[in-house]
Amino acid sequence: MAEIRPVTKDNWRELIKLQVRDDQKNFVAPNVNSIAESQFGYDEAEYGHWDFHPFGIYEGDTAVGFLMYGLNFAHPQRQAFIIRLMVDDRFQGKGYGRFGMVQMINLFSADERIKVVAISYEPENEVARKLYASLGFVEPGEMLEGETLAILKLR
Repeated sequence: MAEIRPVTKDNWRELIKLQVRDDQKNFVAPNVNSIAESQFGYDEAEYGHWDFHPFGIYEGDTAVGFLMYGLNFAHPQRQAFIIRLMVDDRFQGKGYGRFGMVQMINLFSADERIKVVAISYEPENEVARKLYASLGFVEPGEMLEGETLAILKLR
C-alpha cells in the first residue's frame, strides 16, 4: 500500500536516486536540489517566508516518487504551494502521482488556514495539466516564473 514519508537522514540518499524519463528532465528539478531547498525555504519579498516540506512516495519499502510542498499562511492569494511532484521513470503510469497529489490535498483540506493551493508547471507538460485539472485545479491565465499557474480553491 502506498504512503508518503518525510525525508530523513535515513532515506534522503535513496530519494535522490529517483529520476524521471530523459524527455521529462526539464519539467522538474533533481530531488537533491529540492531536499537542499527544503532546509531553507523561500523568502518572498512581498509576502514573507515559505516553509518547505519534502516527502518520499513509497510502495512498501520501495521509494517510487518524491513530493514537496510549501506553506505560507500570511500569503493573501495562496497559503500552500505544491513545489515538486515526481515519480521515478520505473513507476510512472501506476497512479503514484495522483496518490501523492491526493495526500497533499487531503492534508491542506484539514487545515482551516489554507484557503487556496497553487501549483505551477511547464506549459508543454500536458500530463501534469491533465492530472491537476482532474483534481480540480484551474488555470487563472497567469504565469509564474515562466510556468503555468493553476489553483485549487478549498474555501
